[in-house]
Amino acid sequence: MKLKSKICAAPYLVWMTAFIVAPLLMVIYFAFTDKSGHFTLGNVSGLGQYASVFVRSLLLAAIATVICLILAYPLSFMLSRLRVNKQRIMLMLIMLPMWMNFLLRTYAWMTLLEKNGLINKFLGLFGIGPLNMINTQGAVVLGMVYNYLPYMILPLYTIMVKIDDSLIEAAEDLGSNLFNKVTKVLIPLSMPGITTGITMVFVPSVSTFIISRMLGGGSNMLIGDLIELQFLGNSYNYNLGSAMSLVLMVVVLLCMGLTNMLDSENKEGGVI
Repeated sequence: MKLKSKICAAPYLVWMTAFIVAPLLMVIYFAFTDKSGHFTLGNVSGLGQYASVFVRSLLLAAIATVICLILAYPLSFMLSRLRVNKQRIMLMLIMLPMWMNFLLRTYAWMTLLEKNGLINKFLGLFGIGPLNMINTQGAVVLGMVYNYLPYMILPLYTIMVKIDDSLIEAAEDLGSNLFNKVTKVLIPLSMPGITTGITMVFVPSVSTFIISRMLGGGSNMLIGDLIELQFLGNSYNYNLGSAMSLVLMVVVLLCMGLTNMLDSENKEGGVI
């Protein structure tokens, strides 16, 4: 039986080795070597000059993640309490924008936010504007929220649909107000969905480069843009790009570890 299990797992192990382990080892190798192949810490130690870009990337990704959570939590709860046929329709409507190409969706926001875009034209009817909305950090956060909001809704909906209404009714019978029902019952029970949603939104947000390039302009460069420039830009330096990728991966793993710790602490504490 064990031999059969190993044979069945062999394709996955080969795939994992070829497309996960090997590329990761290559990134580590190039991050700690120079162009001549000699060991060096210069690539990692030289990342201090890009600290502002790292901080900006983490800050904007965190803001987008919080906004997605605030928007998705009540929406997911309401969705989970609809009839089954309505749930399917609403899920289809939520997923519908994702059927469109990612670049096209982001480009559409460019046409909406520019000075001669539809939003400024509409505001102009009331004597407002034109407002400078494109090429700002707010536009980058808006692009992140729009593109990654479904990734927050789906895990929250998946976990909330399993929460029994009788638990909420029991809290009401015990005199709990709305705040206590949310903080003492719903949030602890939906914590696995929250941590999964945070991970699924934060990770692509902190490493994005298309959204920041199209909606943020050159003045709002994120770490994803810097990494791309090291491999495809005029400053071609794959060693420095590998060091940036390695540090970003460590930061993401630390953030994921923190969310998992919060989830574990909540499971140990139980529902009050």
